[in-house]
Amino acid sequence: MLPDISALAIESDEPELPIEADLLPDISDLVIEDDTPVDNLISEKQQRLLTEPLYSNPSALANRSFLLAANAGVFYAVRQPPLVPDVFLSLDVEVPQDWREKKNRAYFIWEFGKPPDVVIEIVSNKEGNELDSKLDGYARMGVAYYLVFDPLQRLGETLQRSFELRAGRYQEMSTAWLDAIGIGFTLWDGTFEGKDDRWLRWCNADGVVIPTGAENAERERQRAEQAEAKVAQLAERLRGMGIDPDA
Repeated sequence: MLPDISALAIESDEPELPIEADLLPDISDLVIEDDTPVDNLISEKQQRLLTEPLYSNPSALANRSFLLAANAGVFYAVRQPPLVPDVFLSLDVEVPQDWREKKNRAYFIWEFGKPPDVVIEIVSNKEGNELDSKLDGYARMGVAYYLVFDPLQRLGETLQRSFELRAGRYQEMSTAWLDAIGIGFTLWDGTFEGKDDRWLRWCNADGVVIPTGAENAERERQRAEQAEAKVAQLAERLRGMGIDPDA
């Protein structure tokens, strides 16, 4: 039985932003990096499969500026610990170039001026609270879309659940298409870096997965080979007609 999340409604119609955007709080004592390892190899590979393809194919997001990261802290209040999504996407933001400044090494909502648009959590055990405290926290933060991927089915039979923030509360979606962003998710059976499994992937409106850089390169290689084969066939036909194709 899937967990009952009906009690997690958020009453406010607006995202809870504890700090006004024009204030610059002192973050000198905040811990933004603690070297905590990822949960497991499944999560590590899945996180990369959800981040690399959009950087390799920026047109999938209509060439809008974005920040897509894994296991990075998202701070929404100075006196509150950050939430650390497995993956998050924030659109129309500029990534600071100077990583030496502490304020540029984590996602501070008051610095970027908005919460992330999408958060993805990958379930590894029953202790992650993906459908209770995390769902509550991301709703308070104002994250428009929240997805939970449960590859080991720790929380039930459903592999993937999608939620959209409506009037301050999350409503479960019947599809994984994020209409306000123009991109979606799909479950894909295939091989990624030598591991054959069912993966969560970004997709377009037709359900076609957004390819990785390696997949793009492989397709280009196949196209080049096919083009060379056609040229070779044409050359052979010309020779059969007594015409030197190299003349």
